[in-house]
Amino acid sequence: MRMFEDPLAVYLHREPIDFRVGIDGLASRVENEMALSPLTGALFLFTNRKRDKVKVLYWDQTGFALWLKRLEAARFAWPRKLPDAVLTLSQDELQWLLAGYDITLMRPHAALVYKRVS
Repeated sequence: MRMFEDPLAVYLHREPIDFRVGIDGLASRVENEMALSPLTGALFLFTNRKRDKVKVLYWDQTGFALWLKRLEAARFAWPRKLPDAVLTLSQDELQWLLAGYDITLMRPHAALVYKRVS
């Protein structure tokens, strides 16, 4: 399984989704709402209403993979006020978004340092 190695394209679903939705529900949203094929090897990004989580769906030639990232003390700066329903990101913009940058303003989240989990 690859982890985002040279994706063909990166698409961002602009509206928040219910994060109880799994692989099949996300693949259906890609086809029906984004009018794209989830079987291309592209990455499809989704966020929840609070924008503290991101799911990334992709097909890796043997099956679907689903990746999740949760922020502990911040929110993802999800670009929602742009004219297109689907936003295409560059690989750099994907990395910036996952690292906590507001890709429209290029401003990062504050770094967190924890000593332990519980």
